[in-house]
Amino acid sequence: MATRNKNTKRIARHKRIRAKIFGTSERPRLSVFKSNKYIYAQLIDDENGKTLVASFVLDKGVKSAYNLGESLAKKATDKKIKKVVFDRGGYKFHGKILELAKGAREGGLIF
Repeated sequence: MATRNKNTKRIARHKRIRAKIFGTSERPRLSVFKSNKYIYAQLIDDENGKTLVASFVLDKGVKSAYNLGESLAKKATDKKIKKVVFDRGGYKFHGKILELAKGAREGGLIF
């Protein structure tokens, strides 16, 4: 039996999550992706296949995952988006993912 590496396992977890989570224009999906160096977050309307708001660590004034969540929440409230569905992307809900979620909640997003 072949062994599965970390990323293959994460993709399998992400597929299970995405089978249950769906973003609409009223309640978009807050999708998170972590690379080795950066963290990205975006609000996606799955009905129309459009990205409504996006932010990542290199944006102006964003230095941590917590600030990324606040930055994304500010951009979302400018577009009158309050409620979202959180898609952790197959990552464990701790560390940078948890900090991003805290920042988004304190920035005004509800999920």
